[in-house]
Amino acid sequence: MKPTKIIHDLGQSLWLDNITRDLLNSGTLQRYIDELSVTGLTSNPTIFDHAIRNSPHYDADIARKAPRATSPEDLFFDLALADLARAADLLQPIFALTDWIDGWVSLEVSPSLAYDAQSSLAAARDLHRRAGKPNLFIKIPGTAEGLPAIEAAIFAGIPINVTLLFSREQYVAAAEAYLRGIERRIEAGLNPAVASVASIFVSRWDVAVNGKVPAELTNRLGIAIAQRTYKAYSELLASARFQRLANSGGRAQRLLWASTGTKDPKASDILYVKALAAPFTVNTMPDGTLNAFADHGEVGEMLRPDGGECEQNLATFAKAGIDVDALAARLQKEGAASFVTSWNDLMTCIESKRSAMRKAS
Repeated sequence: MKPTKIIHDLGQSLWLDNITRDLLNSGTLQRYIDELSVTGLTSNPTIFDHAIRNSPHYDADIARKAPRATSPEDLFFDLALADLARAADLLQPIFALTDWIDGWVSLEVSPSLAYDAQSSLAAARDLHRRAGKPNLFIKIPGTAEGLPAIEAAIFAGIPINVTLLFSREQYVAAAEAYLRGIERRIEAGLNPAVASVASIFVSRWDVAVNGKVPAELTNRLGIAIAQRTYKAYSELLASARFQRLANSGGRAQRLLWASTGTKDPKASDILYVKALAAPFTVNTMPDGTLNAFADHGEVGEMLRPDGGECEQNLATFAKAGIDVDALAARLQKEGAASFVTSWNDLMTCIESKRSAMRKAS
């Protein structure tokens, strides 16, 4: 049995952190679903920038849609939604079979809105309406400014993938925004079953402290943060507050491990997949990590609900001069800025292609 199947059967969902027309047209995504137990898909501005910039498969759509598009952003969302609609259709049987626990795809609002709650909510509403797919998450960054938009979107019945979370504290704040949205729906007599995931970015922690801590601490910080966050997640699911919501028909906001491709060439290429096996969670990974785990993966011990030795390990990092609270804030800010850079590059790419096609016609 493939390791991907083993970890799926133990209760963890494996999602692909990628989408391109090549993946769709070649049947690769369908193969991942059929053979590697992939049950969902995530995207971000960087992924779409690479996809559109490096493939001719979008050019015909750009030429056809450009005259009606009001801006490069409007044109991009047409292109992205076309891809994600196809992926959503491939995953629809899983979505139905699991009673919409799995089978999701994700699309992010413009990263430039990370600190604008009102505009984030308006964008989420618009994209949810344009997509017309029940198994599409709208991604909103879990910044302090994004939390009110997340709560309001959940109250409006929009499935949300909370992105750019880096710490236990950021996760808890996002989870509470989700719970408030569900509580408001119950108070208003609305169906409380609105899906959500909370995405914790893992590997960027280890990149940030590489060369700044003793060798024995290399590639251990991201996992310790994930363990600490998993403990908070387990406590929330066991809490009276959540159980009251569940008794009214509410769903759990699942914890999702993001940024799980190994960045250190000296480390195992399945480092974060092996370390973060846990039931009722999601691990979204790039193609390389997925294929590596399918080929030679090992399923380690499942994460302990009590966090294991995470606090002792984090205390060791503190002694080495790492302030995890300050670093979490920095990583979230840098992550948001990185996506804005990719977004701007993507808009420039689309506008360049659109202009070239106008001149050619």
